[in-house]
Amino acid sequence: MNRIFTFLILGAIAVFASGAIEGAVEKQALNMSAIVMFVIFVGATLGITYWAAKRTKSAKDFYTAGGGITGFQNGMAIAGDYMSAASFLGISGLVYLKGYDGLIYSIGFLVGWPIILFMIAEPLRNLGKYTFADVAAYRLRQGPIRTLAASGSIATVVLYLIAQMVGSGKLIQLLFGLQYEVAVILVGVLMVLYVTFGGMLATTWVQIVKAFLLLSGATFMAVAVMAHYNFSFGSLFAAAVDVKGIEVMSPGGLVSDPISAISLAIALMFGTAGLPHILMRFFTVGDAKEARKSVFYATGFIGYFYILTFIIGFGAIVMVFQNPQYLDLAKQAVSGGSPILGGNNMAAIHLSHAVGGDFFLGFISAVAFATILAVVSGLTLAGASAISHDLYASVIKRGNVDGVKEMQVSKIATVALGVVAIIMGIMFEKQNIAFVVGLAFAIAASANFPILFLSMYWKKLTTRGAVIGGSIGLATAVMLVILGPIVWVQILGNAEAIFPYKYPALFSVTAAFIGIWFFSITDSSHDAEKEREAFEAQYIRSQTGIGSEGASEH
Repeated sequence: MNRIFTFLILGAIAVFASGAIEGAVEKQALNMSAIVMFVIFVGATLGITYWAAKRTKSAKDFYTAGGGITGFQNGMAIAGDYMSAASFLGISGLVYLKGYDGLIYSIGFLVGWPIILFMIAEPLRNLGKYTFADVAAYRLRQGPIRTLAASGSIATVVLYLIAQMVGSGKLIQLLFGLQYEVAVILVGVLMVLYVTFGGMLATTWVQIVKAFLLLSGATFMAVAVMAHYNFSFGSLFAAAVDVKGIEVMSPGGLVSDPISAISLAIALMFGTAGLPHILMRFFTVGDAKEARKSVFYATGFIGYFYILTFIIGFGAIVMVFQNPQYLDLAKQAVSGGSPILGGNNMAAIHLSHAVGGDFFLGFISAVAFATILAVVSGLTLAGASAISHDLYASVIKRGNVDGVKEMQVSKIATVALGVVAIIMGIMFEKQNIAFVVGLAFAIAASANFPILFLSMYWKKLTTRGAVIGGSIGLATAVMLVILGPIVWVQILGNAEAIFPYKYPALFSVTAAFIGIWFFSITDSSHDAEKEREAFEAQYIRSQTGIGSEGASEH
């Protein structure tokens, strides 16, 4: 009966999706190859979900795909989870707009991975079970730590989801002609289906398929661009200088002062190591060795991808910037520049048409949609896990709950998160959402990472220090974003920002570490002494993996 029910729901959604697309085709003359590839991808991923649903029977299956994912597969899935539409379209758009300076984001998004490889992945896999809160609460008091960790996770997930949903609505609206609201609902419904029925197994394979498609498409674009210039970077950059002037190769256009540069670097580096949907992926492999392999492969895929985005951005400068076919002539007449249709974030989409025609434009458009679905699915699963495993099972029920009930709560949480994401995505349509992404990374860097890192490596950490210091980091990040230029000036309309920097991580991460340090070393309670004494046993397990198959709850 359950299988029939699942099949009927999947079929209904497929019909809904095709109907929505059909309506859009009547409104606009769209690229039919994009429509066909879009439908093929949705059908294929729904098929993956149906296949995964039959193999997802326990909480371990739902949260971690039964721990049966290999290091290579997980590395590809991590890359698929991390290479978002913001990475593909946003960074290539930044390079198109600012030239060389766009590289700071490429490097920034990559630089956190060595920290994960050498300091996070193995201890996390050895100490945890389903979420990073398992590690943070390993020797500290379950209730306060899990509540704080889950709060940081949920805040990061919801903020990230808002940005992805708004981006997806705009992207699909432009590429496929759907109404914005319909596009957001479509993405929300599909992500709920993937997670609710297929759990981590379906999410993993959707991410693997997406990563393969994105890397293939980006590789073709980069090779096509380089072929125009005899595979000479010097010739490509010289052509870009001819188009936009020497400024295109000059730094300082995006981040002009040292404080902002350092703060942005800290946010991207430590924020990556605190993203709950990335950390959760290390529990899908069988042991710490496979976890280490996962990061090794993921770093390679992600690093290669960001090199491609740099080439794609410069390719757009030389092949799109002066091509009337891709320019918004009305805006050009007003601004005197060369704005492109859909804005700078569409640079990669226009380049795909320039190098591969309508068919390749359709492929890249479908890949962009796949990118959004893969990322929001991983985010939703991480948020649902924080609610069901950390809050419901570990805090409310104090561990006295069976896996079936916990999985049911997780599915309910998935639907709730999907509804919230859809509503917020529609509400934020007209808003500047740049601060949302920045705030998500700031929270991950300021609240999640310090607690996780110090719980694994600092003997003197106590529950009081972690809770107070983590809360200080969380509050500081939120407050400084609100008082900064993006929210205080651009959104609230004030003349001058109270906090002068766009990126608060330098200050909020510092506040978190100092708060955790001070309130831990001044904690002389009996519980604090027990927590310090338990560090040695925890450290041995984190390094050796002895006992890592069991739950981390005591």
